[in-house]
Amino acid sequence: MGLSEEGLTHMKFPVVLHKDADSDYGVIIPDVPGCFSAGTTVAEAFENTQEALALHYEGLVADSAPLPQVRDIDVHLDNPDYAGGIWGVVDFDITPYFGKSVRFNATLPEQLLERIDQTVRRDQRYRSRSGFLAAAALRELSV
Repeated sequence: MGLSEEGLTHMKFPVVLHKDADSDYGVIIPDVPGCFSAGTTVAEAFENTQEALALHYEGLVADSAPLPQVRDIDVHLDNPDYAGGIWGVVDFDITPYFGKSVRFNATLPEQLLERIDQTVRRDQRYRSRSGFLAAAALRELSV
């Protein structure tokens, strides 16, 4: 999962691309049951996946339903429902579905804070302490 200066931004969703003879490309998003996409080209199918995820997430938020937990592609590889498909990843901005950012104060041990800062400098996914803490919270909460 990637993160911005403001904390949360993007999650990388594993997707399965498939195409039957005389059909458009179809996209299944295994970690988001009931969310599908299609397109006449591979590029269009992936672009349409962004829209499908947005509509699905809007529905989940409106229903106060839990948001999906994204898992690694490896978790899905042995599932026969995805046999013959081509795996890919779609980057999706989840920020709008968690509400606005709220500033808060936190107290952490100095050595822990230094390790967080080292990780943020080394790993571009986080960009800030807030981004790192948001990613850690999402992993712990399994959101």
